[in-house]
Amino acid sequence: MTTASLPLPWRLQLLVPALVVIAMTAVVVSSLGAPLIPTLAVTDHVSLPTAQWSLTVTLLVGAVATPTMGRLGDGPHRRQVILTALSVVVLGSVLAALPLSFGWLVLGRGLQGIGLGLIPLTIATARDALPPERSRPAVALLSIATVAGIGLGYPVTGVIAQHLGYHAGFWFGAAVVALALAVAAAVLPSSAGLPAHPLDTLGALLLGGGLVALLLGLSEAETWGWTSVRLLALAVGAVVLFAVWVVHELRTPYPLIDLRLVRHRAVLTANAMAVCTGVGVYLLIATIVRYVQTPAAAGYGFGASILVAGLVLLPFSATSVAASRVAPLIARRISPDAVLPVGCLMFLAAMLTFMFARGSLWQAFVTMAVAGLGVGCTFAAMPGMIVRAVPLQETGSAMSFNQVLRYVGYSVGSVLSATILQAHTAAGRPLPSESGYGAVALVSVLVLALATVLSVALPLAARSTPVDQVLIDESIADGLPYEEPYGAAHPRRDLAVD
Repeated sequence: MTTASLPLPWRLQLLVPALVVIAMTAVVVSSLGAPLIPTLAVTDHVSLPTAQWSLTVTLLVGAVATPTMGRLGDGPHRRQVILTALSVVVLGSVLAALPLSFGWLVLGRGLQGIGLGLIPLTIATARDALPPERSRPAVALLSIATVAGIGLGYPVTGVIAQHLGYHAGFWFGAAVVALALAVAAAVLPSSAGLPAHPLDTLGALLLGGGLVALLLGLSEAETWGWTSVRLLALAVGAVVLFAVWVVHELRTPYPLIDLRLVRHRAVLTANAMAVCTGVGVYLLIATIVRYVQTPAAAGYGFGASILVAGLVLLPFSATSVAASRVAPLIARRISPDAVLPVGCLMFLAAMLTFMFARGSLWQAFVTMAVAGLGVGCTFAAMPGMIVRAVPLQETGSAMSFNQVLRYVGYSVGSVLSATILQAHTAAGRPLPSESGYGAVALVSVLVLALATVLSVALPLAARSTPVDQVLIDESIADGLPYEEPYGAAHPRRDLAVD
């Protein structure tokens, strides 16, 4: 009898659905404010760049909190970290929902960003608690759930805001997170048996500071100007903080993120894909939502409502979930190494469709369906590559770093789309020319073409690794005994990474 056919206790039978609910809820709630930015600007009497902070602060807090939460989740307190984070997200949702000032709304949205750090913890929980035959598809599904949640947040917000007002959207968020909290409290297993290690507080501060400088600079670049002193100061500060962080992580015995494992070819491939696909996802989503809402009087667009614009993203969520079935077929029929390139090619095909065929609303639905399938296959492959390459107790940390790189990609994609469209907006005109959307599509095509090349080239380079090195990597991926952390005199310190 195989492990997959053995009956599991009821809590483990419900674990995967519970983890999917937690991950999906965190992403849906984080994206609730995106379609409401114009409404918030009018209702709270703030400028559009100021209203944009209702989205920026969520991503910023999520990027800073994720590495620390990932490291805390690799120890005996994972269950407590998840439950505490969900409680904080409930509080943030309530603050955002109350009819208070815009400052309180931004504070609530920032607290909601803590939920983005839950995603690597759900993946680490699935790897620890489930047999290998069950954990692999669960890990892939959890990764896909994160991108599916982005597409669900927009239509949910549209439906609620159009009929009940934007405060109701955040009350909805509070309700679903409270439900996720109850599910987590009932189902999540204890991780008390995992070893406890000191938290790398200095590493968390250095990485957090660098991420704040980077993401803040990206989010304000269009407002301040790309040559402004403030932007250049943030860029220099980010580079310095990241450089000091790298040196610190390589020297400390208990690093926030083990950068030696990040150098592993499989992990490197997954991280490169996280950045590239993250850029592509937000180049497409931010652009197509704006395109379909543009009045037809501009010479393009369909004058769609917030609700219709949100519905355009539903095929993206649906097909990204369907990719959990498609990716294993590609792996069996072609090769496991083919999943990433095929996913990148499907995403590339979607952007080419948007570049050359966007004259009808149905074409937007087709574009998002193909994009969701490609992104879903790509995101399904990445966590498996990381999980197989890192030690068991490094799963949360390694996945959190991959998640941070996705957030950086999302931010870059969002800024690029806004900057390119602004460059194609004539002085005194409120809307960009249609050529701006073609330029955004072209940039996305180039990024995804690079991702396709990397998805083939990096795994090929890994095959040149000596046989004994591969055996060491496989033994580590299979969880065989080894010392943790790698000591200075440990024989695998330099052999445990590619």
